Amino acid sequence: MRAEAEKKLNDRWYGGGKPSAGLGMLVPLYRLGNRFDRWFKTRRRPADLEDAPIIVVGNITVGGAGKTPLVIWICRILRAAGLQPGVISRGYGRSGGDLRLVSPSSDPGLVGDEPLLVAQQAGVPVIVARDRCEAARKLLDQGVDVVVSDDGLQHYRLPRRIEICVVDGNRGFGNGLLLPAGPLREPVERLSTVDYIVLNGPSDAVPPELEPVTMTLAAGLLRSLDSGQSWRLSQFAGCRVNAVAGIGNPGRFFDLLRNARITVNEYAFPDHHHYRPGDFESMDTSLPVLMTEKDAVKVRGLGLKNAWCLHVDAVLPSQWEAAFLARVLEEKK
Repeated sequence: MRAEAEKKLNDRWYGGGKPSAGLGMLVPLYRLGNRFDRWFKTRRRPADLEDAPIIVVGNITVGGAGKTPLVIWICRILRAAGLQPGVISRGYGRSGGDLRLVSPSSDPGLVGDEPLLVAQQAGVPVIVARDRCEAARKLLDQGVDVVVSDDGLQHYRLPRRIEICVVDGNRGFGNGLLLPAGPLREPVERLSTVDYIVLNGPSDAVPPELEPVTMTLAAGLLRSLDSGQSWRLSQFAGCRVNAVAGIGNPGRFFDLLRNARITVNEYAFPDHHHYRPGDFESMDTSLPVLMTEKDAVKVRGLGLKNAWCLHVDAVLPSQWEAAFLARVLEEKK
């Protein structure tokens, strides 16, 4: 049911479909509520965190845009520069909202799929909590000197020194309308107030005068979920596979496989989908199952055979990396 509803909305928001009159009538109410929420929460920012070195990585559209690979990349370059970053997240899709320290072996149902992926790949402390301010305090108390918030651009109670907005270069802003008629959480004008705009893939969705930087996701090795064996993506060229993606934009993953000359049976699931054995029963069992790492952290206990996850790394221009690091160091003074 959720998958069908999400598909209908995405088709309407990103497929050029005209929003219903009823949804359009709700946009002014959403806009008013959004403005009040920002005004109210900004004035409730805790004073003890006002000068804390907090970087918020988010987006202005509903669904994934590529934030988590960027968060992992940021943590890696900060560590390489001698800093001690840590990550906070709400842990979308998990049960409960209590504060939890995430370890590489945590249950994704308790901490969320994206925080677990960050904990496994970034090598930094990760905390999930509904109250991101509480999570930030906990990390700072543990000796973290830069807090990176995975999502939270609209969590205005959380102070921030740097804002990064990630834009899906493939889907852009859809029909350009605010919720619920479109996918926008905030008007596109919000882009002019953030510190950096990162385009996930080449795109003209953002005006050049806003100086967006393009991020690419470089495909790495495919790793078997049951044997730990690694293959290059090119070794599947010419093969047909079952491709599974429960991410914000499943089409991006399917296109990546097709560009590697792989024939794809598409199985798209809602973002943050909780997998069950029944999700795989209709698939051709003679074919390998390829999925994203975000999906893999949730299916490891299902006993899938011939299942592989694709590792990807965020790649950004070296000049932008140097300028970003300089900005972070300046904000820490």
